[in-house]
Amino acid sequence: MLLISLTTEPINHEQIVASVECPEAGAVATFDGVVRNNARGKMVTHLFYEAYDGMALKEMESIAESILQGQSILRLALVHRIGKLEIGESSIFIAVSSGHRAEAFQACRTAIDQVKARVPIWKKEYYVDGEIWVDNYHQCSVESD
Repeated sequence: MLLISLTTEPINHEQIVASVECPEAGAVATFDGVVRNNARGKMVTHLFYEAYDGMALKEMESIAESILQGQSILRLALVHRIGKLEIGESSIFIAVSSGHRAEAFQACRTAIDQVKARVPIWKKEYYVDGEIWVDNYHQCSVESD
């Protein structure tokens, strides 16, 4: 079972975890990517995420399906937020269930690594003194006041 989504609304962690729970699961692991107040030695005021929706969803589904096929994962949910996010809000939430914890933890790690490498989602960091587009943690272009 898969839950793949892009949303402009705050991510509902409890609902996502519930979507992967099942009687066969001995483990449910999650990864919560949270907006922090600093990056590249600067104070971050907020972030903005933009996606090529159709392609992003297709890639997210492909990543999830490969994880389900390659490991003993029972269910997987992958939700990414787009739009403006404030400090402390979740930008991405991944939940997986499996028979055992090791597979669940590994599936979360694989999912976030693959999302960062393959999914067309872009992040703009806003600072007190400017802003910058970031591509998978690498600086793309700089704009400042």
